[in-house]
Amino acid sequence: MLTDLYEFKKDLGKRGIFFCLSGPISQNLVAEIGTTLEQKMTLEDTSKSTVLRVFSTVVENAQNIMRYSDEKEEKLSLGIIAVGYEDNHYFVLCGNMIEKNKVERLRSKLTALQNMDKNELKEYYRKQRRKGPAPIDKSRGAGLGFIDMAKKACQPIEFDFKKVNENFYFFSMKTVI
Repeated sequence: MLTDLYEFKKDLGKRGIFFCLSGPISQNLVAEIGTTLEQKMTLEDTSKSTVLRVFSTVVENAQNIMRYSDEKEEKLSLGIIAVGYEDNHYFVLCGNMIEKNKVERLRSKLTALQNMDKNELKEYYRKQRRKGPAPIDKSRGAGLGFIDMAKKACQPIEFDFKKVNENFYFFSMKTVI
């Protein structure tokens, strides 16, 4: 494994990834990630609005992992977050395990968001905010965080579900900013 670490680093670089975290995610860690990303992007003369959009997308993804990952270590949720740059745009990748019974509902929500233009996303966001929390799962409708990320993205959010075993899938998402 030790001899492969350099190859792993090179592979991340080839994919445009300059930040990657895999493991337990906590609120304190998210704050540190934000500081690091802000410093790096500022050094690259990235606009403040882009830095803010990237950071808020990282925060939203981290919160989703902390709340909804079905893979835990002690009381911490496990997942992966990566940030990179390709084709003149930043991107945020995230992933975590989810139970099989959650896949179709999440796929349906994200597919609906993929098919909306910017104006439809804005209106849908407003409508969902007015609804308030849904009684079943204490989340707001289609997930305000997903809608907000879709609004900030410069292209539709990409996502995938990889079957891990009979009970779990690995949920992956990419947001391009």
